Amino acid sequence: MDGRKTALDVLISCRKQGAWANGALKEYILRDRLDRRDAALAARLCYGVLQNRYWLDFTLQQLLTGKVKDLHPVVRDILHLGLYQICFLDKIPASAAVNEAVAQAKKYCPGQRWASGLVNAVLRKASQNKGSLRPPRTLQERYSHPQVLIDLLGSYVGSHRLEAMLAANNMAPQTVVQVNTLRTNTDALLQMLSAEGIEAEKHSWMPDCLILGSTGNLEKLQSFQDGLFYVQDPAAKLSVFCARLPEGENVQILDCCAAPGGKSFAAAFALKGQGTIHSCDIHAHKTVLIQNGADRLGIGNIKVYQQDASQENPAWLEKMDAVIADVPCSGYGIIRKKPDIRYKDPKGMQQLPELQLQILSQQARYVKPGGTLLYSTCTLVRAENEGVVEKFLEHHPEFHTEALQLPHPFPENKTGMLTLVPGEYDTDGFFICRLRRKA
Repeated sequence: MDGRKTALDVLISCRKQGAWANGALKEYILRDRLDRRDAALAARLCYGVLQNRYWLDFTLQQLLTGKVKDLHPVVRDILHLGLYQICFLDKIPASAAVNEAVAQAKKYCPGQRWASGLVNAVLRKASQNKGSLRPPRTLQERYSHPQVLIDLLGSYVGSHRLEAMLAANNMAPQTVVQVNTLRTNTDALLQMLSAEGIEAEKHSWMPDCLILGSTGNLEKLQSFQDGLFYVQDPAAKLSVFCARLPEGENVQILDCCAAPGGKSFAAAFALKGQGTIHSCDIHAHKTVLIQNGADRLGIGNIKVYQQDASQENPAWLEKMDAVIADVPCSGYGIIRKKPDIRYKDPKGMQQLPELQLQILSQQARYVKPGGTLLYSTCTLVRAENEGVVEKFLEHHPEFHTEALQLPHPFPENKTGMLTLVPGEYDTDGFFICRLRRKA
């Protein structure tokens, strides 16, 4: 099965059913049994179109006699795919992109002969004139972010950082994995990945972290099946690094919103397999993901629970040496990995700070005197980050922020809070705050 067809099916699913692209991609790649090369192509095409939707429409308007908004939705999807290949992917011949798009129009629009003719004419015109097409002038058209979101993010990161962040949101994210130090080490995993035909290099500032290239479907690799690594952005790993978890057989750690389990796994490695990590999620099907991941990685000190993080578990009160609260958020720090987040209505996110504060306040009750409470999100919105922490501290004088110990190249941190902005450290956008309960 060709990766272009899979990408088109995913785009149609996202448009018609409101599916998230990352989940739909995984499902359709498995359905179509794509090999590593076609799986990578399908992902690149799907994310590329979603990352550049406004740019593609702006450019299409120059090639059409009618209006983009009047196009048949499937024809518009096909044109987006073809135009993206012509304008962004140098290794795909324009003729191949045009021919495949015409074939898709015939298959997906049966009985509508005009569709394939329109697709052929528009994309051939694009191929012949792409060097003279008018570039977009606004940030919205150039980086395909709704203006309301641009204004929102700009108010948090500042105008001097805004365009670099928008550009980073449209770049293909690196595939970053964490080495399972319970089973192997960085150098040994590098050798095994090389033998499997995978390009890999050590991360510049996060220990036991690798950047992979030309991966395709990682789950087919023997090293993955053997549980030698798991996928996790360095920003998420950094949050656990900042927690400075204590070691020892009797240490108790709680990860309250854990699925799919990356921070729990990082905590297990930090504890060197000792102690106990209580890993929770509100959804039963997500607890299965955590347990499956722990089993694959050979982690035996994780206990998985279905637990609503906003509700009390009396058995845990003041029992935890550290609690990790990576709470539900608007997700505006991971737009490069979930490009469709940008098109969601920001008004639907306005109730999140109330829930986040409720979760943080509940989790604080589980921390032992002298213990650590780590609060994190994958968003840049101040109301969900510093705003929640400030309100929490107003009502919990027994807690205080504690300076973060960060690796090079980060500057010294004294506030106990850190916001990572896309485009600055090759990470997701992320917020980290370390809190200490008074002994």
